[in-house]
Amino acid sequence: MAFPEPKPRGPELPQKRVKTLDCGQGAVRAVRFNVDGNYCLTCGGDKTLKLWNPLRGTLLRTYSGHGYEVLDAAGSFDNSSLCSGGGDKAVVLWDVASGQVVRKFRGHAGKVNTVQFNEEATVILSGSIDSSIRCWDCRSRKPEPVQILDEARDGVSSVKVSDHEVLAGLENEADGDKKGRLRVALRPWLGGLRDMEVAWSCGPTGPSGHSAGPTLSCSSVDGRVRRYDLRMGQLFSDYVGSPITCICFSRDGQCTLVSSLDSTLRLLDKDTGELLGEYTGHKNQEYKLDCGLTERDTHVVSCSENGKVFFWDLVEGALALALTVGPSVVQSLAYHPTEPCLLTAMGGSVQCWREEAYEAEGSAG
Repeated sequence: MAFPEPKPRGPELPQKRVKTLDCGQGAVRAVRFNVDGNYCLTCGGDKTLKLWNPLRGTLLRTYSGHGYEVLDAAGSFDNSSLCSGGGDKAVVLWDVASGQVVRKFRGHAGKVNTVQFNEEATVILSGSIDSSIRCWDCRSRKPEPVQILDEARDGVSSVKVSDHEVLAGLENEADGDKKGRLRVALRPWLGGLRDMEVAWSCGPTGPSGHSAGPTLSCSSVDGRVRRYDLRMGQLFSDYVGSPITCICFSRDGQCTLVSSLDSTLRLLDKDTGELLGEYTGHKNQEYKLDCGLTERDTHVVSCSENGKVFFWDLVEGALALALTVGPSVVQSLAYHPTEPCLLTAMGGSVQCWREEAYEAEGSAG
């Protein structure tokens, strides 16, 4: 007699608080997992960057060198380096083991909202309130950026990088009528590409609402998502309309998730710009808040200004969980790359959340 196969377990959402980190950094501006999710970084209003083991609540190292609050940070693929940006307009490259500043890059005219390494950690990309994305070569001794992407017409709020693409979000821009051609020099370090022309489009040109020519996607406060395809030498621009606070790729690389100040998250097809879903119910009208996807792309997750983190079913769009974190704004979140584990930042502390069935090491028995 053959027994039926057991039903696969549904995705578990983190809703049990297992640890609280009192960071001692003033307000925690951002929290970020490292590449494998074993450690996390906290960016502080006291000008410091801290490295933690979040499940154990252990502080591993403090990095000091910024002249103003730290707003974002990222780790390299091999965990040997960190990069950070902040209110002092500087981008800093750190050695993880020694805690020392390796390089300090200057050139932005305003605070640096977001930083990312490229896949090989040879280039740092930084987005600033000065409306530019600057690309810094970690191996060169030259102080100037190797490339400046300045298509944005307002502050750059978020930048994400894949193996050959740069995704950027922008804050607020009137829907202009800029037309014509834009010359983009794609340097060898960006993928061995030659100079090539790409089309600029500020508005939809086809039934899909997406630019018909070569395009680039990135997010900025100008209400546009721009994607730079560095392998093909193309730029894509999708107009959302409301100032964008955060963007990210889906883990399968097929979609982009966009959060904006109209308290709405939008899921876009990365290649066509088609709107695949909208997620509402949270509050995001004043602050730059993080969003993301769970480890298996089953749920959309977002911070909220009412002290909660919201989870929606990716496909159905239904609200799955409103997780109460505390009484004030949830400024930042980070979702583990492979496990149902969530980090949230509120005030001066970071909370670590796991699924209900989780038991910490040594707690059983």
